Amino acid sequence: MGMTSERLRLSLDKIAEQEPAISRALAVAGYPDARIRPTGYRTLLRTIVGQQVSVAAAASVWTKLETLLGEDIPPDLLLEQDFDTLRACGLSRQKQGYARSLCELVVNDDLDLANLPQDDEAAIAELIRIKGIGRWSAEIYLLFAEGREDIWPAGDLAVQVGIGKILGLPERPSEKETRLLAESWRPHRGAAAILTWHCCNNPAL
Repeated sequence: MGMTSERLRLSLDKIAEQEPAISRALAVAGYPDARIRPTGYRTLLRTIVGQQVSVAAAASVWTKLETLLGEDIPPDLLLEQDFDTLRACGLSRQKQGYARSLCELVVNDDLDLANLPQDDEAAIAELIRIKGIGRWSAEIYLLFAEGREDIWPAGDLAVQVGIGKILGLPERPSEKETRLLAESWRPHRGAAAILTWHCCNNPAL
């Protein structure tokens, strides 16, 4: 399951004990809400569907897929559909390739989403075998669906902006700098990431 509100608060309190800037951010912006997504194939498929389109457009595609294939959108049934049928649901040629990559791995038991490696980097390596799932998407899945507590998506623009605001940096840190800035917050970096999103657009910081 994802990181609960209680776990999120406890982790942030741990970081705040050693980092005054985090303590100040919590005082100003408050604690962020938990972000929890279901584990499994459907969440990854929805990630693919939602890439580079609006929330409304992604929801429309998803609804059409559910109408066509059923609420669970079984991977074997998706694989049986031809190009034009999936195109009519709103899936481009590229996204169909990504969706088929995911479905084939699941149907062939080449990807066991119920038993991903405990090591975060090993789990990311498993997930990015799916076409269309890069490091960022894999990190988001592990953080929000599996609730892994030390995921730190340093390549995320909003994380970079948020951490820059929290720490009072003169400019947005690079991915490498963002990674280094959070090293001392292990093993609670996932909570810190959620806080950066919470603070990114907060004018009080």
